[in-house]
Amino acid sequence: MEKNFTSRRIFIADSAKTIFGISAGLAGAGSLLQAACVSSPSAGGVFKTGFTQEPLPYAYNALEKSIDALTMEIHYSKHAAAYASNLQAAAKDEKVDTNEPLEKVLGSISRYSAKMRNNGGGHYNHELFWKTMAPDGGGAPTGKLLKAIESSFNSFDSFKTQFTDAGKNRFGSGWAWLFIDGDKKLRIGSTPNQDNPLMDISDIKGFPVMGLDVWEHAYYLRYQNKRPDYINAWWNVVNWKYVQGRYESQ
Repeated sequence: MEKNFTSRRIFIADSAKTIFGISAGLAGAGSLLQAACVSSPSAGGVFKTGFTQEPLPYAYNALEKSIDALTMEIHYSKHAAAYASNLQAAAKDEKVDTNEPLEKVLGSISRYSAKMRNNGGGHYNHELFWKTMAPDGGGAPTGKLLKAIESSFNSFDSFKTQFTDAGKNRFGSGWAWLFIDGDKKLRIGSTPNQDNPLMDISDIKGFPVMGLDVWEHAYYLRYQNKRPDYINAWWNVVNWKYVQGRYESQ
């Protein structure tokens, strides 16, 4: 067991060297993409998602204080890329108009196949997840979002505790969410697998403001089975500017 673990650490270190070389060249373009993500609500105040994978808005090693470069590289280029590819295949098979936003499909996902549900959710969730993190993230929100959080959860610290618990206590794989419900109130909840609050089959329904991936592939290389440690570190990279933009779009 010790030999296997040591070999894995060597593999990670060697791989990271290659990744850092590639990702460094992306850093400049990534910062521009991140800025665009903060201020890009679509017409009508709804953030729209397409059927193809967008470029990662920062370098693979940019969130190193919370998420290691190799995890980011595998997560984005393998797991998330597969969701996007499989979603496009499902859309073709089920004659979905990919010029329409993915949100339209998710809102009536019960009409579609399990392949569409799993990969449509996986693609949407990850496209949101990347943007809700930033190298200069962390801290606390301001303005209307902070006031809404304090109104709904008593305090920002109480909100963080409740959101952390939603992710920590999600059995198996899934997501923790901050979302706006039908009464325009902020709520916290979680969903299994790649489901999200937009789906008509979801136990929680509303507009996702922020989502946290708690699948093991999101954190296992650095944190192993210590999901709470991953969540605690993740707070240091939350992109509150983007999250606030989503909240204020509704």
